[in-house]
Amino acid sequence: MSKAIKNTGLNQILSQAQKLQSRLGRLEEDMKSKVVEATAGDGKVTAVVNGNRELIALSIDPSVVESNNPELLENLIISAVNLALGNVREMVNYEMNRATGGFSIPGLM
Repeated sequence: MSKAIKNTGLNQILSQAQKLQSRLGRLEEDMKSKVVEATAGDGKVTAVVNGNRELIALSIDPSVVESNNPELLENLIISAVNLALGNVREMVNYEMNRATGGFSIPGLM
């Protein structure tokens, strides 16, 4: 194989890698603006998480606070946040698969 053919192949690979890097950069920016909401306790606690896996809002029905049952409140908060984080993880994985054509890149997002 000639050196020119090897360089052409390498250039194509580098070009594809740059395109993928650009798509992933846009995806990361897009994820910041996407939000996922999850509820627990029949809507008594609502957690909102963005695509960067940050809790950005938490809503608690006053009746839960007034119930004087801190364990219940703690469990509802934990459940809502974990559900929202799980939903965000699924959304990010779906978008990553779309951006990479199903090619798995460990450690990304």
